[in-house]
Amino acid sequence: MVVPMILLTMVARWLFIFYRAAKKFRNYGFLYRNSSRLHQVFSLYSSVTKCCLDGREAQSIICDFEGTLLRSSSLFPYFMLVAFEGGSILRAFLLLLSFPFLWALGHHGGLSMRVMVFITFCGLKTKNMNLVARAVLPKFYLETLHLQAYEVLASTGRKVVLTGMPRVMVEGFLKEYLSVDEVVGTELQVVRGSYFTGLISGRVLSQKQKVLKDLFGETKADLTLLNPSNPHDHLFLSHCKEAYVVSKEDPTKTTGSMNAVMPRNKYPRPLIFHDGRLAFFPTPLATLALFLYLPMGIALVTIRIVLGLILPYNVAMVIGALTGVRFRVDGLNPSTMNAKTSGGKGKGVLYVCTHRTLLDPVMLSAALQRSVPAVTYSLSPLSEMMSPIKAVRLRRDREPDAETMRRLLGEGDLAVCPEGTTCREPYLLRFSPLSAELADEIVPVAIDTKVPMFYGTTASGHKWLDPVLFFMNPMPEYRLQFMERVPREMTCSGGRRSGAEVANWIQRQLAEALGFECTALTRRDKYMMLAGNEGG
Repeated sequence: MVVPMILLTMVARWLFIFYRAAKKFRNYGFLYRNSSRLHQVFSLYSSVTKCCLDGREAQSIICDFEGTLLRSSSLFPYFMLVAFEGGSILRAFLLLLSFPFLWALGHHGGLSMRVMVFITFCGLKTKNMNLVARAVLPKFYLETLHLQAYEVLASTGRKVVLTGMPRVMVEGFLKEYLSVDEVVGTELQVVRGSYFTGLISGRVLSQKQKVLKDLFGETKADLTLLNPSNPHDHLFLSHCKEAYVVSKEDPTKTTGSMNAVMPRNKYPRPLIFHDGRLAFFPTPLATLALFLYLPMGIALVTIRIVLGLILPYNVAMVIGALTGVRFRVDGLNPSTMNAKTSGGKGKGVLYVCTHRTLLDPVMLSAALQRSVPAVTYSLSPLSEMMSPIKAVRLRRDREPDAETMRRLLGEGDLAVCPEGTTCREPYLLRFSPLSAELADEIVPVAIDTKVPMFYGTTASGHKWLDPVLFFMNPMPEYRLQFMERVPREMTCSGGRRSGAEVANWIQRQLAEALGFECTALTRRDKYMMLAGNEGG
């Protein structure tokens, strides 16, 4: 049993190495619209790094989105995100199968665009596309945003952005994150107001020419950004007074190259919430690696979950390590590990955890080598049935929830995630004060996870898949850091502090331990932003 499991893990790791290498290659045939004949013309203009940003508040700018504001002109990964997250795995597979044909079309960019649009959007619900545009795509746009190009865009007043992509894929991001005034893109046909036909309305190039004329007439915009890889950028020259080039290659290797990555602290607005299952940028090679890995992933997740349910914690942890699960525990000592009762409102120790996935209490129990019950706000029936620990649902009603937690603390130790919902990014949501009001013995636990392929959380998808997809990752990582018990003078009973004060103090301690940032956002804020509801 052990030998086949090790062989399976080795094959999975080789596929994972191929997948990581594939993510680095993003220059694919038609995906970069070749325009070498225009390089000589564009060479007459200065680099975007030489553009002065001062005094442009009243000026207007016009530029392309892909290849200019984005560091890549590759359109395939964004269509793949829509196909996978908004459609299905079958639609994503069909799009991947079409890639050789799209590559063969090469210089016929209009035809290749129509093929991608048809496969991605034919029969797709408009509400699914809206969810992907609001909750999935912004993360990947921000990660591939060109720093210098964005700084020039942000320095101007009126902003007009053109794109060959469907407008529905980019308009929300450009207006909400980059404060763009006008977005001109490919228009898609919709039937009955609910479904895309997969057909494009009109020609993209003629639309751009018409809109430029309608927006500016005989006058000219003050500024434009050009990319030699975009053959239609020459249209901007006759409509602008000043032009700068965003080059794909920079022989001086300065920050003006297309590799100038946007640092998180310079994002137009913080990226706190996002949804979707894919944790990587789905280039053609990376997507191919995903589908090659899927049979291995199904075998791995079956072994990890089944053996994890039937074997003792110490044996399950060894099996997990053999199959690629990375599990790190810091700070365990008699004060944080042993169940110890003490006088007060609750007899047990309350483990206050940051919330990264549904598996947080399970991993806490594995670290402690004993089952610790947990309270949760949302749990699918299947997850509840498969849970190796006792999981109790809360009602979001303060008095009944307080009574439930008092009862559980009276029976022993208890795990709680006071954020009420998961957050993938390095931020902590507001901590509910309820748990701090009920316990005297509190142990904060800083939890963080890393996944290379699939996210084990969702706001709008099937929650029963959360643990399955987490363990389907080739090498998922879980890190727990047990902190010292909260000093008695910092508790509600010992220090005469309010529950909110104690909760905020614990939040700050955990954020400092993880290097995260505290926020006042709540579960409701997350679900309103990602799913358009208050959370089920």
